[in-house]
Amino acid sequence: MTSSESISWTCNSTWKKASVNTLWCLLGCSIGDFGTIFFFQITQVPLAVIWIMSLAIINGLITSVMLETYILSRQMDLANAFKTALGMSFISMITMELAMNIVDVVFAGGILVWWVLPLMLVAGFLTPLPYNYYRLKKYNESCH
Repeated sequence: MTSSESISWTCNSTWKKASVNTLWCLLGCSIGDFGTIFFFQITQVPLAVIWIMSLAIINGLITSVMLETYILSRQMDLANAFKTALGMSFISMITMELAMNIVDVVFAGGILVWWVLPLMLVAGFLTPLPYNYYRLKKYNESCH
C-alpha cells in the first residue's frame, strides 16, 4: 500500500482511467437524479425543494449502483459486482450527487432548465475525480 505522500498526481494514464470511471458513475447518477427532478417538475407535486433534491440524490445513488453493478457483473458474479459497486465508489457518488444538486439549487432554484444541465454535469464530474484518481493510485481499485 502506498502512502498518500508518495502518490504522484501527474500520471496521465491514471487520470484517464479515473475519468472514465467517473463518467460511468456520472451517467448512473444523472439518470436517477435528473429523472426525479423532472418527475416533480412535470407533475407539480407540492414538495419542498430540499425534499425533491434529497430524493434526487437517493435515486441517483440507486441508479448509479445499478448501472455499476450491471457493468461489473460482466466481469464477476452478481453478488460481488454489487458489493464492489457499493464499496469502491459510494463516496464518489455521494460527492457527485451533492455537487450536482447544489449547482442546480444555486443556479436554477432546484428545477431543470437546459442551461443548468452542463453546469451540473461538470460539477458532478470534477468533484469526485481527484478521489477516484487517489483510489486508483493508492489501492489500484476502480469500479470498471
